[in-house]
Amino acid sequence: MKLHVKKGDTVTILSGNEKGKSGKVVEAYPKANRVLVEGVGIRKKHQKARREGQKGQIIDKHFPIHASKVAKKN
Repeated sequence: MKLHVKKGDTVTILSGNEKGKSGKVVEAYPKANRVLVEGVGIRKKHQKARREGQKGQIIDKHFPIHASKVAKKN
């Protein structure tokens, strides 16, 4: 698979909750047809306590978005 964007490109989000935002491609996953865009695709991840006495927590984590939802910015 070949993507129309690569690492380092500046892209604009075309659809979804993040529509209109722009950011830099941090990482590309051509086999999955997804890209990781800086500041876009942040989700809350609930993490269990690993050891006894440690608290569980909610972390903001970057998730990749589908490559068809982004367009290269000139």
